[in-house]
Amino acid sequence: MPNLVNRMVVREYEGHLSEAENLIVVSLHGLTMVQSEKVRGMLAKQGVPFRMVRNKLLRRVLAEKGLELDAECLTGNTGLAWGDPEAVISAAKVFTEKDVKKFKIKLKGGILDGQVLDASETVQLADVPDKDTLRGMLLGVISGPARSLASVINAVPSSVARVIQAHVDEGGE
Repeated sequence: MPNLVNRMVVREYEGHLSEAENLIVVSLHGLTMVQSEKVRGMLAKQGVPFRMVRNKLLRRVLAEKGLELDAECLTGNTGLAWGDPEAVISAAKVFTEKDVKKFKIKLKGGILDGQVLDASETVQLADVPDKDTLRGMLLGVISGPARSLASVINAVPSSVARVIQAHVDEGGE
């Protein structure tokens, strides 16, 4: 019977991870049910699936995909958040929020676009801006030179107008 259950769990992991090759692995040691539900709710608001996993079975599924996480990464009570790159970045942001940090959830590692990340690199994902912020930054970079050019072009006639007005104010013709 356990073999059947393990095969079913492996099939489920394969289904989840075939859709997304990006994931974050966290330690959930000492997390209460209330705290767990709060974290799950925060992740659900971001559209990020999250679940507890069996380390040995996850290791097997990742090995079949040609990916291998650190041995330390898959020990103890392990949670897995997965999805597209933006979902994984959102999950990293949730796990590093002030309210969640006090639950003592530790980021252990992850995979982003086929690259294995260690714990410190996974924490750095939280600093990556989301798509809307990046689009705004790109728009500012693109429109900045045009705005500067418009200011320079407008400066010449307005400067001439101010010189003429100053001359008229002094009583000149």
